[in-house]
Amino acid sequence: MQTGYEEHLRLIETARGERPADLLVRGGTIANVYSGELHGGDVAVTGGRVAYVGEGDRVAVGPETRVVEAGGMIVAPGYLEAHFHPWVLYNPVSLVEGVLPLGTTTIVSDNLFFFMQMGPDGFATMADALRELPLLYLWMARLASQAKFPGEEEMFALERVEPLLRRDDVVGTAEVTRWPALAAGEPALISGIRATKALGKIIDGHTGGASEARLQPVAAAGIDADHEAITKREVLNRLRLGIWTMLRNSSLRPDLPELLRAVTEDGVSTQRLIMTTDGPAPEFVADSGLVDGMLRVAVENGVPPMQALQMVTINPATLFRIDGQVGGLGIGRRADILLLPDLASFRPRTVITRGRVVAERGELRAQLPEIDWGSYGSRPGFASGLDLADPEIYPQRASGAEAPVIHLRSAVISERRDARVENGSALLPERSGILHAALVDREGAWISRSLVSGFAPDLDGLASTYNTTTQLLVLGRHPGSMALAARRVRELGGGIVIFEGKELVFELGLPITGMMSDLSFAEVVEHNRRLSKAVAEAGYEHHDILYTLLFLTCDFLPTLRLTPLGLLDVKSSRIIAPAQRLAAPGNPSRPDLV
Repeated sequence: MQTGYEEHLRLIETARGERPADLLVRGGTIANVYSGELHGGDVAVTGGRVAYVGEGDRVAVGPETRVVEAGGMIVAPGYLEAHFHPWVLYNPVSLVEGVLPLGTTTIVSDNLFFFMQMGPDGFATMADALRELPLLYLWMARLASQAKFPGEEEMFALERVEPLLRRDDVVGTAEVTRWPALAAGEPALISGIRATKALGKIIDGHTGGASEARLQPVAAAGIDADHEAITKREVLNRLRLGIWTMLRNSSLRPDLPELLRAVTEDGVSTQRLIMTTDGPAPEFVADSGLVDGMLRVAVENGVPPMQALQMVTINPATLFRIDGQVGGLGIGRRADILLLPDLASFRPRTVITRGRVVAERGELRAQLPEIDWGSYGSRPGFASGLDLADPEIYPQRASGAEAPVIHLRSAVISERRDARVENGSALLPERSGILHAALVDREGAWISRSLVSGFAPDLDGLASTYNTTTQLLVLGRHPGSMALAARRVRELGGGIVIFEGKELVFELGLPITGMMSDLSFAEVVEHNRRLSKAVAEAGYEHHDILYTLLFLTCDFLPTLRLTPLGLLDVKSSRIIAPAQRLAAPGNPSRPDLV
């Protein structure tokens, strides 16, 4: 086994032309994101790192050297996805199947649901196992969840998070969705930010809806980057405060054409701009690509190809202070190399990571490791005495003249409406499509109930652990169908299930934290398409069912949300209808939880 010094010396000797390269990419046009040039030359690799970049015949070629002819090709660095959630039905391994052949070789990932389900030790063990993948995962550690719950402060205590921040594959803290708490100087969050900055790592922000004036204290709290701009004006607001600005194009918000107007119309520098897909739905990746898709959109909207390429390579690498490792074809960097037919499609013919060919012509060639997800504590549990088969536990029992309703204006934005109450039942006029909604603690301690409209008026029963809490979210117009769906999700050990009457019309098990499938990427794409079709047939009115389910239970988007603490008015931070105790046989409710 070579020592670090021996590996270093080997790199130097290959650069001098005295030691044969392991890999030589010969005769291509190099997309040099450092200088902004396209120039001819070769790239030599040894020990998984770039040892030589340039013209001439100075690279030593031996009998073991693999030569890749790149004539007529653009030789570019691998793409870096800077803000990602690797749990949108796919898991971190199956995701590699879908996106590595498209040229994404590094992903900076949110750790939220892994941390919440596995704890710091389980997450660390999983992250170590994922180092064997041919795609580089780097991580951002959460300082808080996306929906307050009893025990949250203890779960995200700094003494539990800080050891993760010290890891070399953790590059900072993940988005803090409660930006008003940052602006108010909330002590626990500020302590986490100070500890992170003391380690020389970065703070990711989430400032959706923040005006220019309200961005000022959030920036003062210490955020380094943000991905929530939705207009070109908001891009300018962030850049002018020194915030690295990520331009999003995802299944939830395909905002990139509008955001790029800051570049193409206002002429702002792209030096501190980054493009991200922000964790899109599987079918979106299959149809539109990942980073490669954003590059196509950028060039089609008038951004010069080199500048677009820099926004997904050297720019994010510079933000995360890892530009000495990835982000360009520089000497000593990780040898993640793409052979592109052109700078229009951005679909690679060949993908190389750590100096090994891992994909060709859209097909994965690398062997992926088998991951024992259960060994990390990833499987969500349900209390043994929790009875989910009782239809009576789900309906909202209204009292008084009116009941508040979560009305979905879009896939994720809601507004409050009020329903008439007659004989304890809430009604809306003229086929309002009102549904019962319940969020049930998997341990059987509590239940939050509400009414929902603007979702899917003909939905009989849906149950899902796929939401920001990973508890059991149940929706529908028929409590019997809701109960059947809830019981089936429990049998699956987490998942999404839909019943029409007593007929099962869709199911997908999500045994990894209640959010992820253990199926292949292609199989997950097909299930995503079937889910979209099933809810469309039930009248789903929006464009991304996964994000509707995900954010119905969050605590940071307007206006009403169904959370573990009860029905929350986000703007006022007021609980309108508190969660109720849900005693289960053998698992008495705990008063401290409600």
